[in-house]
Amino acid sequence: MGTRYRGEQLTKGRTVAEVDPDELMTLALEAAGEAAELTARGQRDVHVLGTKSTPTDVVTDMDRAAERLLRDRLLSARPDDSVLGEEEGDSRGGSGVRWILDPIDGTVNYLYGRQDWAVSVAAEVEGQVVAGVVHAPIRGEVYRATVGGGAFRGTEPLRARPAPPLQRALLATGFGYAAHRRAHQAEVLRSVLPRVRDIRRAGASTLDVCGVAVGEIDGYYERGLNHWDWAASTLIAQEAGITVGGLRGRGPNEDLTIAAPGALFDDLCSVLEPLAADSDG
Repeated sequence: MGTRYRGEQLTKGRTVAEVDPDELMTLALEAAGEAAELTARGQRDVHVLGTKSTPTDVVTDMDRAAERLLRDRLLSARPDDSVLGEEEGDSRGGSGVRWILDPIDGTVNYLYGRQDWAVSVAAEVEGQVVAGVVHAPIRGEVYRATVGGGAFRGTEPLRARPAPPLQRALLATGFGYAAHRRAHQAEVLRSVLPRVRDIRRAGASTLDVCGVAVGEIDGYYERGLNHWDWAASTLIAQEAGITVGGLRGRGPNEDLTIAAPGALFDDLCSVLEPLAADSDG
C-alpha cells in the first residue's frame, strides 16, 4: 500500500474518509489510458471547434470528447468527487477528492500532427495533489507519481540528475498566446539565452516538466500555466527530486512556474526575477 492521506473536516459537517493515493493512481492510469487511446485515434481527423483566449488558442473536437470521457470514467467510479477540467470547468462534489484534467496538453501540436502532446490526470485531496499521470501515447510514454511513493516513466524509477552550472544548463520554456505577453517573453528569453547552454520548446508544458524529471532537459520555466497544466507533472517532478515553484518563495502558479534540480532552481530564480518574468512587462 502507498502513503495514506487523511483529510480534514469539510463544510456541511462531512469528513473525508482515509484515501489511498495508490487507489486513485490506478483509476487515473485507467482513465488516462482510455483518453489517450481515443485522442491518438482521433488525431488523424481532428477538427477545430473554436478558439479561446486568442485566435491561435484553439479547442478541438477531441479536447472536448476526451474530457467528457475522463469525467464519465472517473465519476462513474467515484460519483461524489469534484472535477476541474480545462474544457468544462469546475464541478463540485462532497468527497474531498478533486480530479484535475487536461484532456490534451499541447493542442496545437496535436492539431499539426506532432507527437508532443499528452493527457494529464491528477487527483487532489484537500488541496494536495496525491497522484498524477501524464500519458503521451504517440511518444509511447506514461509518467506517474504518488505523493511519497516516487515517480516513474513506465516501470523506470525517476531520480533527479545533479544540477549543472547555469551556463551548461539545457532549458525548456513556452510562450503565451497573447501578443503583448509573447513580446515580453521574447525579451526575457533574449536575456536568458546567452547565460545557458541552449533552449528547447516542446509546446506541451506537461512533457517539459516530465522532461526535467527524466533528465532530458535540465530546467524549465513558463508563464501562464493553469492548474490543469501543472498539477500532475509537478508532482511527478517533485517525487523525482526536482524543485518546483515560482518566484519569491511561491509554489507553481499562473504567474510563473519553474522546475529544476537543486541549485539550478535558485540560479534560475536569480536570473528570472530581475527580468520580471512573472509579469507581462
